[in-house]
Amino acid sequence: MAGPKKGTGGKGRRRLTGRGPTPKAEDRTYHKAYRAKQDQGPRKGTRPPHGAKPSSTGRGAAPDWVVGRNPVLEALQANLPVRRAYVAEGSEHDDRLREIFKYAAEHSLSLLQVPRQELDKLTDGAVHQGVALQLPPYEYADIDEVATKALGRDDNHGLLVACDGITDPHNLGAIIRSAAAFGADGVIIPERRSASLTASAWKASAGAAARLRVAKVTNLNRGLERLAKAGFVVAGLAGEADTDIAGIPGVNGPLVLVVGSEGAGLSRMVREHCDVLVSIPITSEVESLNASVATAIALYEVSRARG
Repeated sequence: MAGPKKGTGGKGRRRLTGRGPTPKAEDRTYHKAYRAKQDQGPRKGTRPPHGAKPSSTGRGAAPDWVVGRNPVLEALQANLPVRRAYVAEGSEHDDRLREIFKYAAEHSLSLLQVPRQELDKLTDGAVHQGVALQLPPYEYADIDEVATKALGRDDNHGLLVACDGITDPHNLGAIIRSAAAFGADGVIIPERRSASLTASAWKASAGAAARLRVAKVTNLNRGLERLAKAGFVVAGLAGEADTDIAGIPGVNGPLVLVVGSEGAGLSRMVREHCDVLVSIPITSEVESLNASVATAIALYEVSRARG
């Protein structure tokens, strides 16, 4: 008969190790206390769940999501395109949610009812208040497409706006809105170091992104070269430039207005690809204008100069 084994060498110690303290009820996703905590929103000083992506559309939500009752209602009223619309089961009805339901009914928009835990997962831990929208991917135009449209105008007043490093999606949306308001034929953005057509940009454009084509180029400098060869005058906005925005040479022909980033302005290479640098006269007490505000003023001046 074999004798007793001398020991496990520590292999059996794990069995005796405790599993640690029991998580609080509000930290257990399946517990009603967790759902109540989500409804109340984040407390001051709390961090988003592990792995959550920071976004202007809501804590943890990816850029193609709009979450929360007010943001969702505003997005619907701004005619943002909707890929899917979700409402959590058992959500408490208030005036905002009733307006969302009314809008959905009047516009034949299907609201998918899902368990709250499922909506938590879909929005990556965002404070969604029981409702969320997912936008479809934006279909960017080709630069040749927007250039052809601009060059084909009967009045020869083709107009494009190029964005050099606009990283704030709200600014990008506002620029698109101004471009549409002043009759531009398209907006051009680079692939890198630039905001894209996220939910925030869509919303800031107030629906203009659905009417005005936005082209995305791999290299903005090469794009400007192609436009210059096609017959466009390339004018860059620069605060220190001597030429007034109202005096752009060739303003009555095809024109590309290039807007620099919110902080650094036009990059060195982009400046070199501009035919002329122009400025907006402002008082010496103000160093510069917000990128989207400057774009709106410049587009107005172009429109006025063209008559």
